[in-house]
Amino acid sequence: MGKPDDFVKAMTFDSPTLIPVSVGILPAAWIKHREALERIVAEHPGIFGEINPGERDFDAVGGTYVEGEHVDPWGCVWSNVHHGVEAFVTGHPIPRREMVRDYRAPAPGAGTPHGFMFLRLTYLRGYEEMMIDFAQEPPELQMLIDLVLEYNLGEVRAALQANPGMRYFGDDLGLQDALPISPAKWRQYLKPCFAAIYGLCKDAGCRVYMHTDGHIIPIITDLIECGVDVINPQVGANGLENLARECKGKVCVDLDLDRQKFPFWRPQDIAAHVAEAVDVLGAPEGGLMLKAEIGPEVPLSNVEAIFAALERERARFL
Repeated sequence: MGKPDDFVKAMTFDSPTLIPVSVGILPAAWIKHREALERIVAEHPGIFGEINPGERDFDAVGGTYVEGEHVDPWGCVWSNVHHGVEAFVTGHPIPRREMVRDYRAPAPGAGTPHGFMFLRLTYLRGYEEMMIDFAQEPPELQMLIDLVLEYNLGEVRAALQANPGMRYFGDDLGLQDALPISPAKWRQYLKPCFAAIYGLCKDAGCRVYMHTDGHIIPIITDLIECGVDVINPQVGANGLENLARECKGKVCVDLDLDRQKFPFWRPQDIAAHVAEAVDVLGAPEGGLMLKAEIGPEVPLSNVEAIFAALERERARFL
């Protein structure tokens, strides 16, 4: 949290008072830690606002975070084996390449959820099959891309008519240390999709926020060219210095702090990590936000360390 206009000022490099910070707590973490976690959250109103202890339902879980199988509007089957964390796709409606020709997109109204473009292709075909398609480049590859793109364009047009505000998108474009396809093929097949989708937003006068996990250093410039105003990358998969080189002064970074290490670090390591992020990417004029995700594996001592570090470092440029 912070002053409401600090988000906009950080995004537009207009000298925010505080670095905007946010925290996402997975349902599984609430289920595990319950009142103990709630007490820590209540001690940090600067991040969470004022809360009323006792009002939260610690067992409330919805959507694909519920254990079991779920089928989305595209016909993809999501399997959840850990109640309170996200599911993963195990059932693909287009397992054979020739089936692309007969597949039809869902009725309008499914939106553009996380994984709306690149990951949707892998959800439909299966990851390995989709990688083979990118390697062999059959006609069905472009056919499927066009189908998903046209659906997304329709959903974005409808959303902009209903609420022409800032648009939030999420699509994990990278692996841990590389892109899943070459930068050249990404630019050939996928960059035009993001340019078209985000172009609708820019034409409507809207800012674009994009979350994307994985290593994306080779295509950050491309994403900026597509119209991204705020990018939400993983620091662990990209590196602070690499992100500074590609982003600082060019696009606002909502930095996903290293949640892969939160369960294992000591509190002092977390404090140093958050401070280093501000050292490298921060500036009085803005361009930096900080984001932390709390999973069930993060010990409460580290949860407290994360919150304390965020409160301390967000005021770095006061």
